[in-house]
Amino acid sequence: MRYSLQAYTIRSACVSHEFSLAEARSVLGNLFLPRPWIYWTDFLLTYAAGVWCFHTIRGASLLQPQPEFDFTWPKVFYFAAGCLLFYRASLFIHELVHQRGCARLKWFRFVWNLACGIPFLMPAFVYDSHIDHHRRKHYGTEHDGEYLPLRHRSRWYVLFFLSWSLVIPLVALVRFLVLTPLAWLIPGFRRLVHQHASSLVMDPSYIRPLPTPRALRAIYWQEAGCFAWCVLIAVVGPVLVGKWPTPLLIQVYLFGVVIVLLNSLRTLGSHRWENAGGEMTFVDQLLDSVNYPHRAWLTELWGPVGTRYHALHHLFPSLPYHALPEAHRRLMGKLPADSPYHRTEALSLTSVLRQLWAWARNRPAAADVPRHRD
Repeated sequence: MRYSLQAYTIRSACVSHEFSLAEARSVLGNLFLPRPWIYWTDFLLTYAAGVWCFHTIRGASLLQPQPEFDFTWPKVFYFAAGCLLFYRASLFIHELVHQRGCARLKWFRFVWNLACGIPFLMPAFVYDSHIDHHRRKHYGTEHDGEYLPLRHRSRWYVLFFLSWSLVIPLVALVRFLVLTPLAWLIPGFRRLVHQHASSLVMDPSYIRPLPTPRALRAIYWQEAGCFAWCVLIAVVGPVLVGKWPTPLLIQVYLFGVVIVLLNSLRTLGSHRWENAGGEMTFVDQLLDSVNYPHRAWLTELWGPVGTRYHALHHLFPSLPYHALPEAHRRLMGKLPADSPYHRTEALSLTSVLRQLWAWARNRPAAADVPRHRD
């Protein structure tokens, strides 16, 4: 997916200065060209290290009974490292959406789905709705499933949003083990499942548009892979081992909870959440998003695969993740000091989360109502 940029300009609200996005694109030069070898190397090494940590914690192969849990410091370290590694590997789904038109990454998408998307029960199709988050007229409205007016909600709603990490792994299991075969057998139910249970979104009231026949074919094979994986773990595994793999399921669940929680915290820090539901100008959308260029050794842990440069990503969604640090440096050096882009930086995730918590402090619970939908 490529985005037309020439028609937009950024105008400072305080100073009559304009900066052309077409000019900014020329400053970035060839940074828009994805480098497949970086994608392959990063993903495969990250995924392999995550699998090694997961296996080290288990102390047994997939089809062997796992010994009793051993909460030693080495196991705790492997658990934390494994969660961070699998979290990074899973966030390549974000690149799959924005590099969909890149023929050089066609096989990368396929391998990611086989190695990560299907076993993690988050195949690529569940994130295709992310593109609505980047449509200028959809951002922050009821058509954007990845935006909630959190600045206008109470603290209880923020905590409620974070609590979803406890149930999302279970919801994913139900989606692909139970709802998938029902959707195959009941045509009317297929429509319901696609619109309300097939998207990785923040807003539970989001209604996903129906897919094209071509997209539906891709959805079918990804669903089939997830269903087969669930059956393997829930049915075939116990038959071969002779007992229910409870320790394995607990470990998988805990991994899932931590990964979803990390992503939820990152999401809370990716925007200022000022929009209450109406359309925002392009400048307001930019200022509502946040970049974290500082302390890369830490921010790369919670904001991997370019997600710590969220404002820059909204400016140029097609920039590959490996080019974002250099692109940010170039723009900060070329843009004048009064450019709105300079105001997108934040020192740390905790500082932005503290701001959100302070804004929500005096919001009544009555503010926690869903956005109206036609």
